Amino acid sequence: MDLNPTVVHVTHEAIGKIGGIGAVLEGLLTSPSYKKTIGRNILISPMFSWDSDASMRLGEDSKVLFSSVDNISNTAYAHIFLKLEEFFNVRIIYGTKIFTDPLSGISSSSEVILIDIYQMNLEPLNVLKGKMYDAFGIKSDLYENLWEFEQYMRIAPVAIEILNMIVTDEAPTIILAHEFMGIPTALAAKLDETHDYKTVFYAHEVAPIRRIVEQNLGHDTMFYNVMREARKLNLSMHDIFGDQNHLFKSALVETARYCDEILAVGDYVVEELRFLTPEFSDANINLTYNGIPAWKIKRSEKMASRNKMIEYCENLLDFRPDHIFTHVTRMTPSKGLWRDLRVLEHLDKMFTEQNKKGVLFVLSTEAGKRGREDILQMEKDYNWPVAHHEGWPDLSGQESIFYARVQEFNAKARNIKVVYINQFGWDQDSCGERMQSSMEFMDIRKGSDVEFGQSIYEPFGIAQLEPLSFGGICVITNVCGCAGFVDAILNGDDTSNVIIAHYTDIGPNNRKIEDYKAINEQFRSTIEDKLSKDIAKQLYMRLPETEEDFEIFLGDGYEIAKNMGWDAVCQKYVLKSLDRAAQKKTYARQ
Repeated sequence: MDLNPTVVHVTHEAIGKIGGIGAVLEGLLTSPSYKKTIGRNILISPMFSWDSDASMRLGEDSKVLFSSVDNISNTAYAHIFLKLEEFFNVRIIYGTKIFTDPLSGISSSSEVILIDIYQMNLEPLNVLKGKMYDAFGIKSDLYENLWEFEQYMRIAPVAIEILNMIVTDEAPTIILAHEFMGIPTALAAKLDETHDYKTVFYAHEVAPIRRIVEQNLGHDTMFYNVMREARKLNLSMHDIFGDQNHLFKSALVETARYCDEILAVGDYVVEELRFLTPEFSDANINLTYNGIPAWKIKRSEKMASRNKMIEYCENLLDFRPDHIFTHVTRMTPSKGLWRDLRVLEHLDKMFTEQNKKGVLFVLSTEAGKRGREDILQMEKDYNWPVAHHEGWPDLSGQESIFYARVQEFNAKARNIKVVYINQFGWDQDSCGERMQSSMEFMDIRKGSDVEFGQSIYEPFGIAQLEPLSFGGICVITNVCGCAGFVDAILNGDDTSNVIIAHYTDIGPNNRKIEDYKAINEQFRSTIEDKLSKDIAKQLYMRLPETEEDFEIFLGDGYEIAKNMGWDAVCQKYVLKSLDRAAQKKTYARQ
């Protein structure tokens, strides 16, 4: 780029990781190529809570420079913020935050702006909503009773006025809207007549598509076959599944086509956006994979972590497994956790014949982090995490559903057992006294033989490939965006380090859309049973047994992962799209 632009990231993960966007921010901001090219980063988010100490308003490794609530005023922008607070009746927190790559140690400082909009003056907001309806067709009155919509709409006019005061047009200013949360601010930037803002939508998923895939019991087996046939006939999501614009996420995401550029984190995300509505047919959608970490470790390091995992299993279940399986993920239907159990059902029979033993550690929760005292009490009372009880501080709703499956599996399986840990963290404080005091989160990554990630909807899937450079075998599905990245790196060649499960492959493609749409749970289950048996066979043949095997998996995994890092992603994908956005001279409404 000729000039080092200012990039404004609008996201709900400005001050801490909640999901994948936090990992993306950390990867981008600490990439050497990104740091060299981008002159200034500003992160904008709603203020979600005042519970923290004043010094921690912006999370770890941060410094608060302005907060009228806390009587902090150490910035030249203080008078601007005070004026805008009065006009909009909001509270603004401003400061800096350090992002650090845990692998390279590279750090990057960004400005952070949080806006408390709970008591906001609605008059300027309503004016903006009217303009957005006229320009983009957003019917805010249908959704403003939903806080998830309203809070991101409310930050938009405040964010733009702040930016108008603290940035200049000497270099381009690019509004990077992370998911639907950032779209109102990007659209408000398009309507602003005082600055020539550029806008980019970062599609980390396609929210209405996720909803259809998760809620329909045919899941990915149904949806992606339907989408493929519909695309051939130039039919859209609305044509096949009905109008979805009663859902605010669908209405917002459809307006992303007005942005100067769109980044899509996987091959299927590109197709999903094209399928969403016909207006996306000529939008500037750029495939932009996420990066994954590439740690080069010695075999001795892997074996040390693996031995910790074996010892932990022995502490819990009184046996030492020959192989360690893991799945670290969020507790959502899209993660397809039941598919792990189906694969292991077949693998258990093979292990029993050969007198091998295995354990699957599932680390996943939909609730908040349990405190140490609660963990110790559950451990004492009923042998948590081997056993669970419903209700806080133990199982929530979705967790209970999954644990029922785990109980059924453990009752039937002979040589493989599943331990479900519904907790954030992987250390003794988080997981109880039977976990070694030396255990840390990286041990579950380094010590794993196999990481499952058989999602029904996965725009990319950074977590699924994190064990790759540690010699872990990664089992993913073809609908995961990371599968496309692996294929691109390998130029179509196979690797023993990754197994890609094609649950969407149901044989000859000579059916009609109605036939694919009729795929139900029973049909999908039949496909899953057949494919899970094949995956179990592949795993059994590939599982490392000797020191030489582990050495080969470590070497091959690192060779793949090192070409998938964030700096490579920035150079090949992200910066090129930001440059194209920066070069746009005018905005022509579609």
